[in-house]
Amino acid sequence: MPREPPRLDFLDASGTPVHTPESQVLLSPELNEAATKSATCLQETQTQHFRVPTRCADPLPPRVVHKTIIQRIFNDTSPHRNFPPAHVSTLLHNRKVQGWGSYGAVFEHLIRRVKPRVIIEVGSFLGASALHMADLTRQLGIDSVILCVDDFRGWLGFQDRFRYLTTLNGDVLLLYQFMNNVVYHNATGSVLPLPFSTTAGLWKLCEWGVFGDLREIDAGHDFNSAWADINRAYRILRPGGVIFGHDYFTAKYDGGVKKAVDLFAWMNGFKVQTDGEHWVIDSA
Repeated sequence: MPREPPRLDFLDASGTPVHTPESQVLLSPELNEAATKSATCLQETQTQHFRVPTRCADPLPPRVVHKTIIQRIFNDTSPHRNFPPAHVSTLLHNRKVQGWGSYGAVFEHLIRRVKPRVIIEVGSFLGASALHMADLTRQLGIDSVILCVDDFRGWLGFQDRFRYLTTLNGDVLLLYQFMNNVVYHNATGSVLPLPFSTTAGLWKLCEWGVFGDLREIDAGHDFNSAWADINRAYRILRPGGVIFGHDYFTAKYDGGVKKAVDLFAWMNGFKVQTDGEHWVIDSA
């Protein structure tokens, strides 16, 4: 019997949610199996629109990933060289590293188990979880590079909460503050920003063959954003690697993260595990 697909709610032509009925007419075993197969085929047809291409370049050896990013994105010069520039040096803050769920036990659990040489984080904000992972890999003696994919623009209204961040000519200075945090924590040798949208950043990593052993997803929380990030991140996950993320239990954005994670796992035959507030999918 095919596994039951995760429940998805759709909108009718008027925009009204159409839910799966709570009760169903009892069918004979033969009719029930046929109906399940039909529903599964329909579900797969509907989700074809959300699939992404799967072909990437051959994986680069982990030892050349840091150098490759410096060459391709930063014109062969570290972005931390001569940082900070004079025009923002007085606007940045030390010890302004904030995040959500950035110090959960899941980070140490996975880093100890996977021993990742390349970690790719999708959604970094001020770098709390990236710097926590940098500390863990350093303590465990793992030579890792941590690539942080984020456009560093925040979201509409975020400055109402983070009033200490300064806007300069329309620039919210998130990238500069992130980099300042990396410098302050002496992590410039392992943590690199990729200041692009998650779509553009993950697409290029795929094109360049930059694969990760461990992937953290914590960017957009609506279904479409989470779905795109998870699928694009999975394309550049090394065989046997682990992909995980935050906000599995949040109800915000109509539970978009959980819906995306559950659908991805169901379509690819994976089991979703949880560790605190985080979801975990092991590809091994």
